[in-house]
Amino acid sequence: MPDKSSLNNNAEIKIRLGISTHHEKNYREMGKLVAAGKSQAPKELLARYEELYFAALRHPAPRRKHTNVLQHLAGYFKKQLDEKDKKELHATIEDYYSGLLPLIVPLTLVKHYINKFDVQYLQDHVYLNPHPKELMLLNHV
Repeated sequence: MPDKSSLNNNAEIKIRLGISTHHEKNYREMGKLVAAGKSQAPKELLARYEELYFAALRHPAPRRKHTNVLQHLAGYFKKQLDEKDKKELHATIEDYYSGLLPLIVPLTLVKHYINKFDVQYLQDHVYLNPHPKELMLLNHV
């Protein structure tokens, strides 16, 4: 969730992929709110944004939406990866979609490439690190 003191495009970008997996309509409306943010009072904007954010999280994120986000993330590496690594990444995403792997497997591979290729835009994205590291052993997604 964005910092309470201000809602800005930077904070919104860090949560957008995760919200898009839960509820597309709210995701789009949240983007419009941020884009038109200067035309609203900050408290009203933040209140509406929080309302949409938590309403979106009430919808379980289906496997197909996670797959879509993973494929989107894979696009950030298409020029850096050789054919073997591309095939491995796409196969891992497909195996997740088919129910053969948990979500943490393709996420870990994507995070590896983010670090390897130093993709700053994705470094602090909440979708890639939704929980504190101490809870990772409890991960069943």
